[in-house]
Amino acid sequence: MNIIALGFIGSLGAGLMTAVGAFPILIGQTVSRRMNDAFLGFAAGIMLSASYFSLIIPGLDIAAEQYGTGAIPALIASGGVLLGAFVIQFLDKTVPHQHFIKGYEGPKAKAVGKIWLFVIAITLHNVPEGLAVGVGFAGGDIGAATSLALGIGLQNAPEGLAVALALRSEGYSKIYAFLVAAATGLVEPVAGLAGVAAFSVSQFFLPLGLTFAAGAMIYVISNEIIPETHRHGHHTGATTGLVLGVVVMMFLDVLFG
Repeated sequence: MNIIALGFIGSLGAGLMTAVGAFPILIGQTVSRRMNDAFLGFAAGIMLSASYFSLIIPGLDIAAEQYGTGAIPALIASGGVLLGAFVIQFLDKTVPHQHFIKGYEGPKAKAVGKIWLFVIAITLHNVPEGLAVGVGFAGGDIGAATSLALGIGLQNAPEGLAVALALRSEGYSKIYAFLVAAATGLVEPVAGLAGVAAFSVSQFFLPLGLTFAAGAMIYVISNEIIPETHRHGHHTGATTGLVLGVVVMMFLDVLFG
């Protein structure tokens, strides 16, 4: 199986975990706000660890192979991280969307329904994750890319549950909440396919692609996930979840990488 197909399948599997996480809504199960914040903290930890161990370090290693040790690999990695964060920040400011907790962001768009504003917000969140998986497979290390896809999938489950719970709190039906939550994960295979197709063509741009994906995810972690997990005063549970997420992703990266 070629690398592009693997990148698509890996990001598709990760994206489908959003539906797995949202499934309890269909059978009437729910979790407390405290537990939900802990789960989202775990998701943030997975993303944070993946950004470093699965994206930045491989990006530095590949850049060092291309340019030798010294300032150039560090500059490439630094530029990639900054560029990734800037692009997501730019989209966050210019694309109308609405977070379940933070509320409306971006320019006003009265013609866009509230539910679609929610979907756009989750899409902006999920694109960096799918891109990270795709670029990970483009790097050619199938073991490391598989651990990255597994980690992203694990953190997608609590995100899917959080989206479904938020939709239920807005008055939507169980089935509608599940379907919308599941659909938000489907942007990941699209982003994954774009990432693996673009960066498998030339290894020259791969270090920039890996660190770009890391910067995009780090921005999402700091700007969206962590503030939302701390908004209800459940700092200890959210932080514990984050630390566990970092450890789990680190373990997966060492095991498969």
